[in-house]
Amino acid sequence: MYQDADHNYPEFQPSEDENNSTSQQFPWNYDTPYQPPVQKKAKKGWTGSKIVLLALCCGLLGGILGFGGSILGLRLMKEDGGLFFGSGATIMQEGVREDTVIDITEIDTGKLMSAAEVYAKNVNSTVGITTAVTTNYWGYQTTSAASGSGFILTADGYVLTNYHVVEGSDSITVSLYNGDSFDAEMIGYDESNDIAVLKVNAEGLTPVVLGDSDNLNVGDSVVAIGNPLGELTFSLTAGTISAKDRQITMSTGATMNLMQTDCAINSGNSGGALFNLYGEVIGITNAKYSTSSSSEASIDNIGFAIPINHVREIVTSIIEKGYISKPYVGVSVTDVSADAQRYGLPKGASIVSVVEDSPAAQAGLAVNDIITEVNGKTLSNRNDFVSLVGKSQVGDVMNLKVYRSGEYVDITLTIGEQVQSALEEEPSVSTEDFRDLFPWGNLIPGF
Repeated sequence: MYQDADHNYPEFQPSEDENNSTSQQFPWNYDTPYQPPVQKKAKKGWTGSKIVLLALCCGLLGGILGFGGSILGLRLMKEDGGLFFGSGATIMQEGVREDTVIDITEIDTGKLMSAAEVYAKNVNSTVGITTAVTTNYWGYQTTSAASGSGFILTADGYVLTNYHVVEGSDSITVSLYNGDSFDAEMIGYDESNDIAVLKVNAEGLTPVVLGDSDNLNVGDSVVAIGNPLGELTFSLTAGTISAKDRQITMSTGATMNLMQTDCAINSGNSGGALFNLYGEVIGITNAKYSTSSSSEASIDNIGFAIPINHVREIVTSIIEKGYISKPYVGVSVTDVSADAQRYGLPKGASIVSVVEDSPAAQAGLAVNDIITEVNGKTLSNRNDFVSLVGKSQVGDVMNLKVYRSGEYVDITLTIGEQVQSALEEEPSVSTEDFRDLFPWGNLIPGF
């Protein structure tokens, strides 16, 4: 559900800090060798439906970080491995520093708590986020504000929220429960997973404890802490896990696998933490169902959250390396239609295209192959295959059973790595363009 959506995408460059070698407290392991950026991603299309999923607020950090300088001299020459300008030696210094490494601190969370105890333990770890967005309308600049939620990842100021909360923003302010406020810097984001990592200049903050979103059952009790409507700050809502692994198409056209909850999720809750009753973050609230203007149906308490396990490695990569590393196969797949199944084709993920020199191509997969099993697990559709790839690590081996030209073959596939910038340029989309794309009432920015 959007608070504001001007969809301007300013140019970003990741910041560099030669002196930043401080270890961070972060509750998971990640050890991926450095790979050079940058792989640009394809821009998603826009779709709509009678029942649409609304992102709850919107904005994007705008900032240009840069450096400049010049070295003047009469001439440049190389002598004994050194750089000299003119007749006098001039030393060019090159910074060398260790990569930021996130240390893991294990916390005993074996005690089941009440909702009140979860709130008391974690309210100081949750934050309110306010953004300012400046828009140019026919030469006149107007500034609007949007609000969302987030939570503290590390004691030295890393904060996690939804990308759509800070998308298009010119400034970001993070507010704590004790009333302190800080200007925040965008460290990186992954739009496809709707997450953004922010950094505030603060020490001694109270970080959350991350849980295991795979270790959940439908019916488990959960609570959400956030800032509904941007006014009712640090509110708690309680409910249960209604469903797991829902494939949801967002109002932007992006498809995500989310957890469903009946916790009240409203505009301003986006980016907030979803806790289990052990006080662990198991999800990031980011969306809810809402009716379109053409429907009289009322939809209540159908909210969604990003499973924390789906984004752990991405968040770690953004903080440690400044880029995003994802498992990569190099195929496009689709479902096998019911008509095709009636003619004897099996269920599974049917390959539509294979990227040249990709892991899939090197393994011998081809167009029209149907992947029916992965490591002994039967696939019902393309989503099963996409989910398994998404949960894999770079270097993992998949043993595939593939239907090809009337017979089955076994293929071994090694998961590759896809690298993309965590702060990349995006083409701008004006508010007028957005309204043209989405004329339905609930999809207009400012809902």
